[in-house]
Amino acid sequence: MTEAATLSAYGELIEPLTLKIQRLLPGPVDRVWAYLTQSELRRQWLAAGQMEMKAGAPFELVWRNDELSDPPGRRPEGFGTEHRLESRILALEPNRKLAIAWNQGEVSFELEPAGDKVLLTIVHRRLPDRAQLLNVSAGWHAHLDVLVTKISGKPQTASFWDSWSKLKGEYEQRLSA
Repeated sequence: MTEAATLSAYGELIEPLTLKIQRLLPGPVDRVWAYLTQSELRRQWLAAGQMEMKAGAPFELVWRNDELSDPPGRRPEGFGTEHRLESRILALEPNRKLAIAWNQGEVSFELEPAGDKVLLTIVHRRLPDRAQLLNVSAGWHAHLDVLVTKISGKPQTASFWDSWSKLKGEYEQRLSA
């Protein structure tokens, strides 16, 4: 896969206020799918929340980012210890695609086999403004860094919040052009 050879860890704008970010993960596809759809595994890198695996099904995501690393780092001002988002499944193709509602926007997760690895592509559409775009860009990047560590079986060494804060500054520069 030539795309994987040039894969950047950073997300990119593919439309105004639409972010695309990718990661090449150890396979197989069904293991990566489990980290997207099973609450206990998803909680380890993103947010908890039971999902009924059918289009239209409502669910709630619950973030506790302080639990993603030890130590968690300094939580930025304005962020609580927990965040919740009511959502629903918009599209579902097991082991291939999951799309969910995200406030007034949408997030899609697509999986593509790449030898013994899996290319995960996340597209976050219809972000409301630049401030949210920067928060979400740093957030997806930091959360995916945690996923790569977890799914690779490596210990988490980077502080989640310190990484997020650093990444937010980097995205402010990268997305200003």
